[in-house]
Amino acid sequence: MKPDGPFFLIGGPCVIEDEAVTLRIAGRLKAMTDSLGIPFTFKASYDKANRTAITSFRGPGMTDGLRVLAKVKATLDVPILSDVHRISEVDAAAEVLDVIQIPAFLCRQTDLLLAAARTGKPVNLKKGQFLAPWDMVNIVEKIRSVSSVQPMITERGVMFGYNNLVVDFRGIQIMKQTDCPVVFDATHSVQLPGGVGSSSGGQREFAPVLARAAIAAGADGVFLEVHEDPDKALCDGPNSLPLDHLPGLLVQLKAIKAALTD
Repeated sequence: MKPDGPFFLIGGPCVIEDEAVTLRIAGRLKAMTDSLGIPFTFKASYDKANRTAITSFRGPGMTDGLRVLAKVKATLDVPILSDVHRISEVDAAAEVLDVIQIPAFLCRQTDLLLAAARTGKPVNLKKGQFLAPWDMVNIVEKIRSVSSVQPMITERGVMFGYNNLVVDFRGIQIMKQTDCPVVFDATHSVQLPGGVGSSSGGQREFAPVLARAAIAAGADGVFLEVHEDPDKALCDGPNSLPLDHLPGLLVQLKAIKAALTD
């Protein structure tokens, strides 16, 4: 299958830490992607309900978090994506979000999927770490049963032994057979779930390697969690990329995509 069109970026911090940090990161990402002509959607979670430990930082919650995301959207004129964990959140989230994301652990929750799809917004389906690529066909059909809006599928690795993930790049082409855009989550794919006991570890140095491989394998977009100072991030710092490292990687990804379409 020959890819067509430019690749797109879904990017931002794992979770909203505060309004100022969120606006700064979003502003820098918009400036980078505008300068390179890369379509961009800003991502940050208002509540991470699936953190490793009860003491882990989850974010500001739905009300305050959606307020911050609405300000990012209005200030920078960028589309917004965030996770929705409960059916009760869907309608309020849909008033702000341009794309509703279903977390990987919830990707088979039929009622949540249908509620998200019925908003008429695009739905980004994170593929569960426990699923094979072909298993996503049934999940996509759940969305299509109530919505004509095309969903996206995001690959984020498969559980492999203890506290580790592995990526099978054949899955990108398998999932493209659904006719959905396929996104590769390069930063969660290098996460080590629960790898340091009370929180997840990560190997961020390998995220650019996997991102380049994913575009070469036919991915339509790349999902990257980034931060001003990942070592001080309140969530998923070990697998997040420093913002300063991003421009060079985006140039490489754009060149790989262009080479495939020549």
